[in-house]
Amino acid sequence: MRVVCPHCKEVNNIPQRDSYKKANCGKCKNSLLDTKPIELTSSNFDEVVVNGDIPVVVDFWAPWCGPCKIFAPVFEKSATNYPLKALYAKVNTENEQHLGARFGIRNIPTLIVFKGGKEVHRISGALDETNLNRLVSQFI
Repeated sequence: MRVVCPHCKEVNNIPQRDSYKKANCGKCKNSLLDTKPIELTSSNFDEVVVNGDIPVVVDFWAPWCGPCKIFAPVFEKSATNYPLKALYAKVNTENEQHLGARFGIRNIPTLIVFKGGKEVHRISGALDETNLNRLVSQFI
C-alpha cells in the first residue's frame, strides 16, 4: 500500500499488515509509524490526500477557536491508535483561507475524512475520543 511520510511527504510503498514493529521512509529514513498530526497547506494538501491508500482525517481549525483548542489533544491522542491505518492532519484555516474556502468550511472545528483522494465524510464540532475513534474506524 502507498503511505505518505508524515515528515517529508514522500510516498512510500509498504506491505499491508495488521500491525507494524518498524517502518521507515525510504527517503528521509524517519519512522512512518509517527502518529503526530501533520500540518497541511495549499502546497502539500493534494499531494498528501491523493497519494496515500489509507484514510486521511483532516481537522480544519483556527488558533482563536476555543473548541478547536479543546479538541486538539483529543485529535492527537486518537491518532496514536491508528499508525499506518489512518493519517491525521490539520489545516489552520486562519493561515490557509484558500483551503477553507475550497472545502466550504463554515464552522470549526470541522473534520473531513478523505479516502482515495475523495471526501467520504464530514462532521462539524469537537468530538470526544470515543466518538472520534468510532468515526475513524468506519473508514479503515
